[in-house]
Amino acid sequence: MTAPGSIPVASPRTRGTASVTAVLPWLLLVVAFGVLFWRPAMLLGRDWWNDPESGHGLLLAPVSLWLAWKSGLLPGRSAAPVLGAVLLVAAVLLRGASDLAAELFIMRMSMVMALVGLVIFYWGVRQALSWWLPFTLVALSVPLPELLRSAIAVPLQFIASQMGAALLEWRQIPVRLAGNIIDIPGHRLFVAEACSGLRSLTALLALGVLMGGMWLRYPVSRIALLVLAVPIAIAVNGVRVFLTGFLVYFVDPALGDGFMHLTEGWLLFLVSFLLTVGVAGLVKWIETALHSRWRTDA
Repeated sequence: MTAPGSIPVASPRTRGTASVTAVLPWLLLVVAFGVLFWRPAMLLGRDWWNDPESGHGLLLAPVSLWLAWKSGLLPGRSAAPVLGAVLLVAAVLLRGASDLAAELFIMRMSMVMALVGLVIFYWGVRQALSWWLPFTLVALSVPLPELLRSAIAVPLQFIASQMGAALLEWRQIPVRLAGNIIDIPGHRLFVAEACSGLRSLTALLALGVLMGGMWLRYPVSRIALLVLAVPIAIAVNGVRVFLTGFLVYFVDPALGDGFMHLTEGWLLFLVSFLLTVGVAGLVKWIETALHSRWRTDA
């Protein structure tokens, strides 16, 4: 019994029961998510670690978590359990179907869909939209299907070969181009899929999304940055093919492969990254100038 006017105080046993009741649904959720998506998560982590084409996921995943944590939860959020449940059911069905068909890309994307569904289920659509950048980066960290990757890489190989051959001819080096094979006196350069520039293009697009989401205000500015990142990646990769042929012809054939070739690729990717940062700064400057002008006119 309590005295009149006094405030009831919960006993330690009652408080402990309330804490367990609050934590138990989240614990069950984590266990269920782990059971359903443990395999695609492990396969994705393996590709991030072992596949050079997917290594950017090692950066994008922790950055995504940091961005979500930094932005936090919206104060006026409202759960949407019906829509969230629909997305969760669709994600589970995709997970099962992709497992039967051995389709890794859809299996991994179903994990991303499930994460979006959980956010909508507990915190609503507005919260999911406020986390668009982390979700986009997570989606970009999923490697493309092999068929699609090859369909993109082959044209990039030919473009890089053509650009490299044209620059070599510009430097008065005799060149014979046949597809993605460049013949110069005494040497033959083969522009393989690894040298197509797809790896740097994928990484630059992911970095463009990150810079656009953090620096730029308007969607059109972000799209412009992504569009401009594509020719930067292609042009720098063409220069890489030219430099390889130039060094092989004038300096040492050993520079066409091995450690020096890999180092050259990393240095030129750094050039691509700096160019993209410069373009992002230019777009930001244009955006700020136009925004100030619109405010003045208004």
